[in-house]
Amino acid sequence: MYEPIRTKSVHTPADHADDFPHRTREEELDIQLAGHLAALLAVTDELGLGEAGDRIAEQVARLRGAPPARHAGLTETPAPALHRRAHALAGRALVVAASRADTAAAILSAERMDAHAAAAPATANGSSAAPSHLVGAL
Repeated sequence: MYEPIRTKSVHTPADHADDFPHRTREEELDIQLAGHLAALLAVTDELGLGEAGDRIAEQVARLRGAPPARHAGLTETPAPALHRRAHALAGRALVVAASRADTAAAILSAERMDAHAAAAPATANGSSAAPSHLVGAL
């Protein structure tokens, strides 16, 4: 009923393996982790947290093989918003560090999450309780 295919598929991986560069999963995770940590570094520098920024910069340098650019400019963003942003970035870094099995980056990310969670209230009224309208909220 159907005519058989007479030519090889253009999508055969073996034929085109050298056509583009390949990265391993570990290399991709290194790139992702370095990116999340670099973003966290920018927010940390903006908050003026020098020692924490230095620790983050060390991890970025280890992953990238070169020291990161440090954030020099300041914005008009209020500190609580910066802490929430830093908390989210540290959480992303923690997820990637855990999947990469990078203990040093995971510990640093978890410490930064704790520090930023303590620095910024969870809700507008300062309460850390989950909103009751959320499903499964305690």
